[in-house]
Amino acid sequence: MEHLVRVQNERDRRTLAWLRERVGDAPIVAAVERCGRSKPYLSAVCRTLGVTAPQFSAARRLTPSATAEQSLATIRQILASRNDRRTPVLAGARRG
Repeated sequence: MEHLVRVQNERDRRTLAWLRERVGDAPIVAAVERCGRSKPYLSAVCRTLGVTAPQFSAARRLTPSATAEQSLATIRQILASRNDRRTPVLAGARRG
């Protein structure tokens, strides 16, 4: 069914699966045809069918990605270098 409607993320995939269980494939195909020539958004198909899709939350990633870990390491280095540069200045200001 993803070839008929715009599916942009995991939430859309879950909504499409829910919609297929709720109304079936034939009504979805008919609603897509009523929406026009281009691939309609899933929200337009739901409106055409007169249903309101549940609010699915996006699945959270349980393991951090390598890119995220590298970004966090860079941020920690930046913060550590800033703290190292500020420590002597603050220590001197407190004594004075």
